Amino acid sequence: MAKEVKFSLVYRDMWQSSGKYQPRVDQLVRVAPAIIGMGCFDRVETNGGAFEQVNLLYGENPNVSVRKWTAPFNKAGIGTHMLERGLNALRMNPVPADVRELMFKVKKAQGTDIARSFCGLNDHRNLKLSVEYAKKAGMISQAALSITHSPVHTVEYYMGVVDHLVEYGADEICLKDMAGIGRPTDLAKLVSGIKKKYPHIKVQYHGHCGPGFSPASMLEVARAGAEYIDVAVEPLSWGKVHPDVITIQQMLKADGFLVKDINMDAYMEVRSLTQEFIDDFLGYWIGKTNSQMTSLLVGCGLPGGMMGSMMADLTGFKAAINAAERANGKPESSLDSLMVQLFREVEYVWPRLGYPPLVTPFSQYVKNTALMNLLAMAQNKPRFSTIDKDTWGMILGKMGRLPGKLAPEIVALAKEKGLEFFEGNPQDEYPDALPEFRKKMAENGWDCGQDDEELFEMAMHERQYIDYRSGVAKKRFETELEDFRAKAGAPIKVVRPVVEVPAFDVDAFMKDHPKAMPLQAPAAGQMLWEVDSTGVSKEPSTGKAFKKGAVAGYVQTYYGMERIVAPADGLVLAVKAGQGASVEKGEIVAFIG
Repeated sequence: MAKEVKFSLVYRDMWQSSGKYQPRVDQLVRVAPAIIGMGCFDRVETNGGAFEQVNLLYGENPNVSVRKWTAPFNKAGIGTHMLERGLNALRMNPVPADVRELMFKVKKAQGTDIARSFCGLNDHRNLKLSVEYAKKAGMISQAALSITHSPVHTVEYYMGVVDHLVEYGADEICLKDMAGIGRPTDLAKLVSGIKKKYPHIKVQYHGHCGPGFSPASMLEVARAGAEYIDVAVEPLSWGKVHPDVITIQQMLKADGFLVKDINMDAYMEVRSLTQEFIDDFLGYWIGKTNSQMTSLLVGCGLPGGMMGSMMADLTGFKAAINAAERANGKPESSLDSLMVQLFREVEYVWPRLGYPPLVTPFSQYVKNTALMNLLAMAQNKPRFSTIDKDTWGMILGKMGRLPGKLAPEIVALAKEKGLEFFEGNPQDEYPDALPEFRKKMAENGWDCGQDDEELFEMAMHERQYIDYRSGVAKKRFETELEDFRAKAGAPIKVVRPVVEVPAFDVDAFMKDHPKAMPLQAPAAGQMLWEVDSTGVSKEPSTGKAFKKGAVAGYVQTYYGMERIVAPADGLVLAVKAGQGASVEKGEIVAFIG
């Protein structure tokens, strides 16, 4: 009898990999019946990762969204799954254990069946509590392997991680091939190894198209015994996202697998509605290059979803690098030249930082270090002259064990700075915090909500939750949307809670101030120089002093707050991006010197 392979629609990840925002709950509720009507999905990825932060950035309640979005699938008997980041849960930084435990209770109560948990370092210790808490809450625990391709990431290495995950009680294993660079034959060997050693464990494959391996990988893992495959639908399939269900279904069917038929009328409705949501407003935040695949990703191994932001980084850095090149008598680099230099520098930096899988947030750390190396070398400074605080946290083991060994020069640099390596369990560094957050909720006169879901949001995303409750988030989002529509020529009524600053020529400024250091946006979002719970804010005045490593400001992103750290001791020479202004990743927002 033919072996059955089942499909999961990664509707959340389709949007996550394409742009900044995801559909509103009213749009999700509209598309759900058509997704169900397609008849080919046994699972749908509904929430997790950035989903809830996006709702908060809209100024909407994410708990309402999750309950309404999962409800129709629950009724239809289709499994719903979420993505969480182990130690970091639903955000970019570590989370106390009691908040992590509450997350699984809340998500199960809201209708999420399956918890896909991954650690960006593949440190099984960071996933132990995820497995235990998911099962305790009555969810299926699907522990994920962050797939990458390097000398240390062998089948034997991954099987060692699987052994621990199965010991902890994981029900399933997911191969999370986030950059799509897993080699098909290696992935097949890994699946075969899992099925042979643990025949009761179900395997699901999640692979992005980026460099083009995914269809071959999907065929190979299916032949090796994988039960579930993650797919997408047009118009967000392919490119930097996932292959389309039609192609994969036909490929597997031709290979002799039992796969469900696709109701094409329902498929076309999902396709039409998805395009409608893009045309409505979501397309403003979808990068043009996200619809393209590129083999350049094979070498550097970065996730395809980073390509757009990476080019924004380079555009922002170009003026500073060119100014340094001019000052040192070097020829200026073009944007294309810088792109190739950055890819090569990532390949240089990655092994020296211990081969962390290039998945959020570690892909950002490696890329940022490579970018700062390019600037340092243009200034005739040595590599690794500037390493940000979060990257040091990864290097020192505060987020888990690195898969490979650190280069001797990185170890020496840490000792030179008097930094200590951490050997303990990262979770132990973050004490329980729910009592503190219950107190904060009471002080604000806010109810903890059904199943403590409002308490959970406050504890998980404090800054964004306060902005949502105060109304600041909705105003900020509406202003951002109005700006986009204005550029597109749509008639609007502009209400601006942002602070404007005079425009100036970056190249001219750098010529006049050759030793100035740029402060750059670490991610796309809204500038927040100083802000309190009421939204009162101001920019740093010219002449304000910052110490090296001090937090000078923040960027409010779809997934949380990213810090802007002063690269050196100095005074603010100029502010380029006003309070509340929309900025791109890598954009220069101020100068210090």
